[in-house]
Amino acid sequence: MNALSIVWNWDPVLVSLGSLDIRWYGLMWAIAILAAERICYYTFKHEGLPPRTLESAFIWVVLGTFIGARVGHCLFYEPEVYLAEPWRIITDIRNGGMASHGATIGIILGLWFFVKRNHLPFIWGLDRIAIVAPLSGAIIRLGNLFNSEIVGYPTDSALGFKFIYHDARRAWMEFAGDVPQEVIDMVPARHPAQLYEALCYFLTFGILFWMYYSKDLGRRRPGFLFGSAMIGIFLTRFFIEFLKERQVDFELGMALDMGQLLSLPFIVVGIFMIVRSMLRPAVTDINAVVERANREYAREDKKNSKKK
Repeated sequence: MNALSIVWNWDPVLVSLGSLDIRWYGLMWAIAILAAERICYYTFKHEGLPPRTLESAFIWVVLGTFIGARVGHCLFYEPEVYLAEPWRIITDIRNGGMASHGATIGIILGLWFFVKRNHLPFIWGLDRIAIVAPLSGAIIRLGNLFNSEIVGYPTDSALGFKFIYHDARRAWMEFAGDVPQEVIDMVPARHPAQLYEALCYFLTFGILFWMYYSKDLGRRRPGFLFGSAMIGIFLTRFFIEFLKERQVDFELGMALDMGQLLSLPFIVVGIFMIVRSMLRPAVTDINAVVERANREYAREDKKNSKKK
């Protein structure tokens, strides 16, 4: 037993308002969305797009994120439950269950609707959303940490966390979080897999941010940022899964768990997008995409004004 391990005895509930519990996990989702919105705002402004472009992106991408994350969890991890009773996808949402792979698919679908509506190339949208995706993922993983969920296997490392709410739930409930030391001593220290993942995502975000603002790769090499994000996010996920406990029973005995199997296609897509972007000539007219979109906006506004 490692005496240097960190005791993680955090209450997942931030505040209770009557029968309504506001959880840290929900707060982290809200912060993730707000952070993504602010960065996209400055990105779109930097390229010369009007505010209405961001408004459209926000609606489609946030909607795609939530629907994709929820449906993805239900179909990837508990299909036997939710295919038999599909209404529980909505009614059981308070019990948790969001999948990052499903969120990624939902984001891509929402992005497709956004770019079609706003006269922008699909790959342009992929590169811009790629900048904020790892940042949002990192913040949401901190929400998992507050929830004491997606924990790692036991470890003797000094970096190990004792997740009291996860491993001594009955005692935690009985003593209202003030668990006796003798119970804490019996809790194994585990890899804080959520924290590992969050730190890797923050690093990925920093690299992508630098690529966009310092190297202008978002405009000069279409697809490069998206490919880099896919590799940074899902290669991280693939390797850290080796430290995580299996989330569902059917993963027991599998050489690779569901999270790893679902990550492989995204990694392959990431490699393909990077190779594709590097084999094509660099874009020289870096403002052409935005100028075209603004011309289409002006044409739409003129048409709408005539109707009035």
